[in-house]
Amino acid sequence: MKAYFGRRYLLSASHRLHTAAFTAEQNRAVYGKCNNEHGHGHNYVVEVLVGGAVDAETGMVVDLVKLDETVRARVLDRFDHANLNLDPLFADRVPTTENFCKAIFALLRDALPLGELEHVRVEETENNYFECSLGG
Repeated sequence: MKAYFGRRYLLSASHRLHTAAFTAEQNRAVYGKCNNEHGHGHNYVVEVLVGGAVDAETGMVVDLVKLDETVRARVLDRFDHANLNLDPLFADRVPTTENFCKAIFALLRDALPLGELEHVRVEETENNYFECSLGG
C-alpha cells in the first residue's frame, strides 16, 4: 500500500512576465499588468507531496527532517527573496508560475531522501495555483 506525505513551504520572489520573442505591445497584451517593467512579487506557498511505502521501522513515508533539508537546499535557498528572471533556469523561458512549478518539480524529483515525488503545487495568490505531477 502506498501512503502520502505533504508539506508546505513559504517563499517570496519576484518576476516579470516578458519574452524577447514578442514586441512590447504583444507582451502587454499577453501578460497584462504582470509585464510591468519593474516586475512584481508574490508570497508563494509551495506544496510538496511524497508517496511511497510506509517504512516498517520509522512508520513514515519520508524523513521529515531530510525532506525539509532537501527543499531548503534546492528550492528555498535558491528562490526565496530572489528575482526569478535572473535565475539561470529562466534564461530561456518566461518565469510564469507554471514554469516555476515545473522547475521546482525538476529540482526535487531525484533529490528526495526517501519516497517518490508525486506532485508539486505552487500557490501564487489566493485565486491562482499551479501543479506539476509525475504523470505530466
